[in-house]
Amino acid sequence: MREIVLGTAGHVDHGKTSFIRALTGIETDRLKEEQKRGITIELGFAYLDLPCGHRLGIVDVPGHEKFVKNMVAGVTGMDLLAFIIAADEGIMPQTREHFDICRLLGVSQGFVVITKKDLVEEDWLDMVIEEVREFCADSFLEEAPILAVSSQTGEGMDEVVQTIDSMVIEHHFNEVFGPFRLPIDRVFAMKGFGAVVTGTSVSGRTGLGDDLCLYPTDKTAKVRGIQVHSEAVEVVEAGHRTAINLQGTEKEDIERGMVLASQECLAPSYMLDCSLNYLASAPKPLKHRARVRVHLGTAELIGRVSLLDREDLQPGDGAPIQLLLESEAAVWPADRYVIRSYSPVATIGGGVVLGNVSPRKRKRLTDKD
Repeated sequence: MREIVLGTAGHVDHGKTSFIRALTGIETDRLKEEQKRGITIELGFAYLDLPCGHRLGIVDVPGHEKFVKNMVAGVTGMDLLAFIIAADEGIMPQTREHFDICRLLGVSQGFVVITKKDLVEEDWLDMVIEEVREFCADSFLEEAPILAVSSQTGEGMDEVVQTIDSMVIEHHFNEVFGPFRLPIDRVFAMKGFGAVVTGTSVSGRTGLGDDLCLYPTDKTAKVRGIQVHSEAVEVVEAGHRTAINLQGTEKEDIERGMVLASQECLAPSYMLDCSLNYLASAPKPLKHRARVRVHLGTAELIGRVSLLDREDLQPGDGAPIQLLLESEAAVWPADRYVIRSYSPVATIGGGVVLGNVSPRKRKRLTDKD
């Protein structure tokens, strides 16, 4: 059985990191700035050994609106969502935005965690739970468990473990075949070893000695070492939180947003044929050639939305589009993406990359044609 990856989502200061610490004993805020400010800035990683014998990979995401682009990168490869809502505040702006992002990126299973239950009275907690049920109606979390916990006292954490264990046992998580692909979410150098990249492998497998490519560049590197949760392995498959030590390239040649993948399997392009779901919460119609921020895998790119069959797209509607990017992207058919308005920045939609990942510029079909 492949590794299952659990990710968090929710508003800033609703206790995502404290929840993971109480669940696993692992501190995911590793940066001095994070510890000083008391907020998550970069992605954090942990794991949990379940009663069923499965080791669960965990990704903790930042909740502050300034770091939503980091949060989007963390959703890549997520199988289960722990949707975090604080009992003393309830539904907040990033609660809504994070939920939209998870749905747009195809997350389909999870549970809700009401944190900080020790700070409120029972009647207030019941009211928040009812608010959450209404919020999750008609979504993939409509029938999901809602678990109230205290990360300070540990109350409710045993039930969380049992819930996750049941989900992993009862649900079949399909192996993702195809070429090896790992969207890079972190890169660093280790003295004596060289460049190391981390991410969640989303398809295929790779092993020691394999030659891989750093897309969208043409740079190649050899797999010198592989670790999964700090344990050395010879082969890694889809679904694993992975660290790969690369030989033949330097840290300065790699950045988050690149895709480490099998050679000659991707065709980087400035144009992508896509479907687009424009959120009903968007503040205004989307104009043809509107400039947007495009989140693909762990990359944030600037581009324009070419509407192929109309001049503007109304909130709540969908349409075929072509994304015209200012820098190349390396994607696979059926990859999902999110778009955010260029300024002011807010999540406004997303969709699926269609089969042709290196298309020609499309002729528009309008009433004037």
